[in-house]
Amino acid sequence: MKYKTILFKEENSIAFITLNRPEKLNAFTQTMLYEMVDALDHIDKSDSIRAVILSGSGRAFCAGADLSAGEKTFNTEFDNSNNYDADFSRDSGGILTLRMYRCLKPIIVACNGASVGIGATMQLAADIRIGSSLSKFCFPFSKRGIAPDACSSWFLPKIVGISKALEWCYSGELFDASDAHDAGLISYLVQPDELNDKAIEVANKFIKQTSPVSIALTRQMMWSLSSESSPEEAHEIDSKVIESRGSSGDAVEGVISFLEKRDAKYPNKISSDCLLYTSDAADDSLRVDLGGRRII
Repeated sequence: MKYKTILFKEENSIAFITLNRPEKLNAFTQTMLYEMVDALDHIDKSDSIRAVILSGSGRAFCAGADLSAGEKTFNTEFDNSNNYDADFSRDSGGILTLRMYRCLKPIIVACNGASVGIGATMQLAADIRIGSSLSKFCFPFSKRGIAPDACSSWFLPKIVGISKALEWCYSGELFDASDAHDAGLISYLVQPDELNDKAIEVANKFIKQTSPVSIALTRQMMWSLSSESSPEEAHEIDSKVIESRGSSGDAVEGVISFLEKRDAKYPNKISSDCLLYTSDAADDSLRVDLGGRRII
């Protein structure tokens, strides 16, 4: 797959998406949005891909929105008329993070350098963020006369807590990888030459001896149900999923392979056995179908 602003490759069941405008510090554009959404659509449809690693080329991860459009910088050109019933334009960053949120595969960010604005907020929809000693982060929206984008008002407080989220967004300050790690924004802090290997190591933990359908369900359940006001909804969904999956070929294989002390070979596939909503959904609600049965 060839793109203008990102690099894409699949290797050993991992999809690698690399922001690729190094001469512009990978500044975010509408073309980049289109291409990242397209890559994520492909990833969801490909059973051979089990995890995603997102990184940047050159010395930055992403320096934020490309400001070369001047006063039109924050105007979206993304055609979302079929996705949203609204009399306003949807924020481009939010279109991307919602697509990441809906992804069926684990997403790992290997943050190789500066991450400013959308460069920082797009990372919040990933499952694991890994930083190097060269990583820096900034939520500069108050210094640009706007407000946090990319659904970060939902994601960021859940990751680092409301107080730290407000401190970073109020001040718009640039902070380093050590501060990000201390606050829980990044899960691992490594040396620059270790970054890619660490991301692959984490991805392989998710791939080895796990059911792809179970991973997809776990991702959606954790992200959505953790925001409920009580565990009642989670129990209802858990029960439906366990009832459905308990009689699946994956569950049989999981038990038999354990008893026979061998590696499991899970027969179920996301493309045919687990349909979760994708970027063409008519609304933002979670939809999960297993074997034709609506679970959520």
